[in-house]
Amino acid sequence: MTTERLIEEAFSLPVEERALIADSLLPSLNTPDAAIDAKWMEVAKRRREELRTGKVKPIPGDEVFSEIAERFAK
Repeated sequence: MTTERLIEEAFSLPVEERALIADSLLPSLNTPDAAIDAKWMEVAKRRREELRTGKVKPIPGDEVFSEIAERFAK
């Protein structure tokens, strides 16, 4: 079976089955790396602490997306 044929068949499946296929394949594309995960954990903990102590203030998501939309509209 060719890749194109396999993709055609996958698209013909119900959404739940397509989601199952995607969930099964995605981990194989981005294998976990413990060192990278540890670095991200450090960043997340640091950012959480900055929020808790008031060092930084959160920005509501709708404001962030509005600003992005304005920048791309120019």
